[in-house]
Amino acid sequence: MDSLLPSALPQPLPAPATPVQLEALAADLRAAGLEPLRSSGELDQLAADGFVYSPVLQPLLQGRRAQLGVRAGSSQEVLAAAAACARHGVSLTLRGAGTGNYGQAIPLAGGLVLELSGMQRLLELDPRSGVFTAEAGILLGDLEQQLQARGRELRLLPSTVRSSSLAGYLAGGSSGIGSLRWGFLRDPGHLLGLEIVTVEANPRLLQLDAAEALAINHAYGCNGIITSATLASAAAVEWQQLVLEFPHWEQALTAAQQLPATALLLNMLCVLEAPVARLLPWPQGCPAATGTGHRLLLLAAPDALPALEALLPPLGGTLLWQAAQGTSRGIPLRELCWNHTTLHARSQNPAFTYLQLLLPQPEAPALAALRERWGDDVLWHLEAVRAQGQQRLACLPLVHWRGHEALDALITHATDLGCLLFNPHAITVEDGGLGGVDAAQVAAKARHDPAGLLNPGKLRGWLELA
Repeated sequence: MDSLLPSALPQPLPAPATPVQLEALAADLRAAGLEPLRSSGELDQLAADGFVYSPVLQPLLQGRRAQLGVRAGSSQEVLAAAAACARHGVSLTLRGAGTGNYGQAIPLAGGLVLELSGMQRLLELDPRSGVFTAEAGILLGDLEQQLQARGRELRLLPSTVRSSSLAGYLAGGSSGIGSLRWGFLRDPGHLLGLEIVTVEANPRLLQLDAAEALAINHAYGCNGIITSATLASAAAVEWQQLVLEFPHWEQALTAAQQLPATALLLNMLCVLEAPVARLLPWPQGCPAATGTGHRLLLLAAPDALPALEALLPPLGGTLLWQAAQGTSRGIPLRELCWNHTTLHARSQNPAFTYLQLLLPQPEAPALAALRERWGDDVLWHLEAVRAQGQQRLACLPLVHWRGHEALDALITHATDLGCLLFNPHAITVEDGGLGGVDAAQVAAKARHDPAGLLNPGKLRGWLELA
């Protein structure tokens, strides 16, 4: 099969803005009360994210940055920035908190970066239904605190909850903590509406319902500027952090398969092969991982604990540590799972990269084949998710970088075994996980960004029409 790893930037890309365009753009921004950001330090900061996790993306994206930056604090300021870019034909890339891992918000063609961190308000919360509306730039950690104070919580969270923004998560994320219960961000029932700004000489402020908003969800900000979002929340639970240990990998895998099928209320289940567990920090009071035991991390409701005590001995596991979420010292468990696992491992060995796969069912044969062939070059990290209503295991294995050919061979082996790839080494929306062109996303770009100025190069369906 052809390589799934990019060797060059997508084409065609628009040319960077000329000095004349930039000066005209800056003048329009100042006239609207917005101060353009020009210094190298500011522009470098607005071009940083986790693409360094990928040795494939790093040489392609390193040094790519905008020619100007601006921070907006209201929808009216977003409208002004969009109008200025459309008027002068300057590319526009949107940015939240910069916690993405695939270069979603890295400008490929210069232009302007619009940062939305000034839009931080929880606008509305229905106390009966839990439906809320919040501005694009609100940090998920701050949003979570405000919802918790009202007896609600976010259904889905990345492991970067303390630093990620709401619109950034919607535009660039897909799953995370809570996916065991609630599935994926694009599943119907999570995103109920969006307010967006179009990129036109006379931009529009549009209110999209759930059906219309779907095309904007996980589109890397290529087809509309999100200014606020309406989502469903869940009743708050006093989640308990649990660390279990199993002497044998097969026992840990069996527990990961069986526990989500019980009546236990769980919000996260993460399995770490022993070599991965040894790379990670642990909460204060939790024994360090120094031996050959494989660890299973849980967020469980308080009423799950008595049942778990009965279920654990037949599975061969031991409860090492527990504490209510928010009460322990040191690192919380939810910052040891999902891509924080990769982050911590890379802090010990920067040569690690990773993959994102949804395992076929049953999982054991594919995992056994992969473990036998790749040995210590691939270390296993699993996350329990709900995909199309069924409990599944996703995996984010740590991969020792041995070059493009070896990574290609690993991807081919995994997909030949029936694994579904969500490629963290891809640049475009489609190649990163959708698997093909979403006609609705492309149509939305035609409606909302007719000149193709938003985040150029990231939506392959638009490039193929160019």
